[in-house]
Amino acid sequence: MAAEFVQTDQFRGARIHLSELAGLEIRDCEVTGLKIVDCYGDDISLGGDFKRLTVNDVDVTAYVESELDRRHPTRALAREAETPDDYRTAWDAIETLWEETLNRARLLPEEKLYEQVDGEWSFVETHRHLLFASDAWLGNCVLEEDSPYHPLGFPAGGMPPEESTKLGLTLEATPTLDEILTPRHARMTKMRQTINALTDAELNRVCTRKPADPYPDQEYVVRRCLTVVLKEEAEHHRYAVRDLAVLEA
Repeated sequence: MAAEFVQTDQFRGARIHLSELAGLEIRDCEVTGLKIVDCYGDDISLGGDFKRLTVNDVDVTAYVESELDRRHPTRALAREAETPDDYRTAWDAIETLWEETLNRARLLPEEKLYEQVDGEWSFVETHRHLLFASDAWLGNCVLEEDSPYHPLGFPAGGMPPEESTKLGLTLEATPTLDEILTPRHARMTKMRQTINALTDAELNRVCTRKPADPYPDQEYVVRRCLTVVLKEEAEHHRYAVRDLAVLEA
């Protein structure tokens, strides 16, 4: 069984030389300054939020972003929203995308919706994560609800299990798609109501809560929180349709 290293800093500043790394997977890690030099191989895959990415001395950051935006225009709507109308336009697009994609997913045998592609979240797990994202950034941070976290929510992979338990999350749960879509659609309705009532003053309001206890103590403005929800929806929709294509094939 392959070795697994979790929540460790033992590789910070390390140098790996003349070693066999085929099949190495680095997931949910801080990789600022990572260098891969004079290596060889094929089928190399990179995915993440990279501020600057250079391949063989060529900065490909702008190309990758523009190509992703071309394929998935909602990414740009989510990222560049500034005015209340911008947020409404982005959310309109997100609602439309998910409605179409859910119809597409339901054409598959149900068991496919629980299948992971290349170790990524399944279609159902993706919706569990988006439920948590909106619970944290909208329900808790913006709306300051008394009980914002639904137990079926699925946090990012970097959250320690004990922190998830404190939030009342049941990570081991195995809900059906319909069971997760009920709270998911309820939260999307809350987002719609919030977006419809949005004003410039509300966008710039400083929240009195952070998304969840494990998040850093810093200023959280409504604008930032709603943008996170939009970007989470857009990016995970991109992942979902990528994996649906594999499952359909």
